[in-house]
Amino acid sequence: MINPKKFAILGDIHANLEALEAVLEDCRERNVTDYACVGDVVGYNANPSECLEIIRELKCVVVRGNHDHYSSHGESLWDFHALAADVLDWTRHRLTDEQVEYLRNLRMSRMLAGFTLVHSTLDMPEKWGYVFEELEAAANFNYQSTGVCFHGHTHIPAVFERDGRVTRSTPIKLNVTLGKKYFINVGSVGQPRDGNPLASYVTYDMGRKEVEFRRIQYDIEKTQEKIRGAGLPEMLASRLAAGK
Repeated sequence: MINPKKFAILGDIHANLEALEAVLEDCRERNVTDYACVGDVVGYNANPSECLEIIRELKCVVVRGNHDHYSSHGESLWDFHALAADVLDWTRHRLTDEQVEYLRNLRMSRMLAGFTLVHSTLDMPEKWGYVFEELEAAANFNYQSTGVCFHGHTHIPAVFERDGRVTRSTPIKLNVTLGKKYFINVGSVGQPRDGNPLASYVTYDMGRKEVEFRRIQYDIEKTQEKIRGAGLPEMLASRLAAGK
């Protein structure tokens, strides 16, 4: 009998090596068998190349985030927030040609056995729209052909559930029910923004049909030291401790 897979769904790692390593240690302790990522492996923090290599070594299924896109496509950053644009420019000079090519070739969405991955939304993933509320999630469900879709981009963990109407919740565990649809934000490994500085990711036990949100402690001070040592904006270091 084949053992059902247990996925770790990561998102918005944003070049935070310490957070990624702590999350992966938790994954091993929880007997994770497979890995997937909803994008933004790079950006904001000081270890883009190292984080990207770890994700590749895991044979992780990855979709393209906006920071992945702009770090690898060389497009103008005029419409980016100045802080994000500065880091993207810095990141572009830290990636190898092979890494740039890897990011450039990532698909906008992926459908696996039983669930979908996207960074922002399924209706127009290339527009990088944010989903904070039920009305914003409602449009996405019209394009969702699997019962579960994992996404990121806001850095705020949440479950949007459609069962007649769309509701939003932040459970620790969720039992996936046949006939319902779920649009699940996995939070952020490398830069949480929900007021909780602990790294965020989810596991999806395919056999139990159970999604669990995990929050993991990591060495924030070490990550902050790296940000400052790299000459990146101080706000990127200070916000990690506040989870904002």
